[in-house]
Amino acid sequence: MSSRPVHELIKELSQVLVQLSDKVVENLFNALHVVKHQDEQGARQIRIVDQEIDVAEVNLEERCLAFLALQQPVARDLRTIVTIIKINDDLERIGDLAVHIIDRMPEISPGMLESFVFEDMGMHAAEMVKKSIEAFISKDCMLADQVCALDEEIDVMHRSVFKKVTALMKNPDSDVDQLIAALSISRYIERMADHASRIAHEVIYLVTGEIVRHKGGFYEKLIESLKE
Repeated sequence: MSSRPVHELIKELSQVLVQLSDKVVENLFNALHVVKHQDEQGARQIRIVDQEIDVAEVNLEERCLAFLALQQPVARDLRTIVTIIKINDDLERIGDLAVHIIDRMPEISPGMLESFVFEDMGMHAAEMVKKSIEAFISKDCMLADQVCALDEEIDVMHRSVFKKVTALMKNPDSDVDQLIAALSISRYIERMADHASRIAHEVIYLVTGEIVRHKGGFYEKLIESLKE
């Protein structure tokens, strides 16, 4: 590894990260499709792919740690490797959330799913992940800022689901278990968006050296919206 130019090694590690993100986004889309169509075979495939994602995440982290040990990078190169390690972790967690979605499949019917906006939420979350990785590759802070702005749209959708579920639960004939499953799926997608925002924050750190702190989580925003 040490005989190759540092910039080539970093480029290669970045490409591996992009490949991992593609697999994560595809598994997210497949998870929503599987739950919608109650596809048990598809659910098994998602678990298999998630195991592949886990292995790829560990392998990439090990390569990054080896790079740090052998190359002892400084300044921008060091920030880049640290950023790759952090993004790698966020992608693995997004992959886990896709599995959590299919874990809810036995608890919710297609009819219940259709009454919520999960497909739109999933599309938005996937778009955030894609854009955050694009921002990393192009070192584009403006694109990273756009990802953070999209997070608010996901929060609005999640608040809508939260309010709808709580309203439906007041009906004594409501299927509480299904409603809880619906709320959980919404929460998983909202957390995916949070991880995409974290990736965007890491891009801003990479480019500017500025550590961007989270400005209020979903439930803080929900409490404020309920006061309106």
